[in-house]
Amino acid sequence: MYDGLSGPHKTGAWIMPRGDKAAYTDKQKRQAEHIEEGYEKRGISEGEAERRAWATVNKETGGGKKSGSGRGHAVTHEPSRKGGKAGGAASAHRTPEERSASARKAAETRRKNKK
Repeated sequence: MYDGLSGPHKTGAWIMPRGDKAAYTDKQKRQAEHIEEGYEKRGISEGEAERRAWATVNKETGGGKKSGSGRGHAVTHEPSRKGGKAGGAASAHRTPEERSASARKAAETRRKNKK
């Protein structure tokens, strides 16, 4: 019987266990670790930072790249650039007082969520 976690699916197709990073190259793993550290420095929780890091690696590289037919895809760094552009444009239209108030609110939220 299919347990919903890993192994052969009821259709006979093999299901990869969630969280298994065996299909990723060493470079992709290093990229994810580096991205995760950046999120953690900005106050994101460890679990959320890991989730976002792997989502970014998947978006940029198209998922696991280890050997196998059809795994090669072009790499794009647009997902990494996109976040910075969005934040810069938003804050450029606000006064220094509004940006400062937003920063205080964010710091307070991070402080409350840390508990």
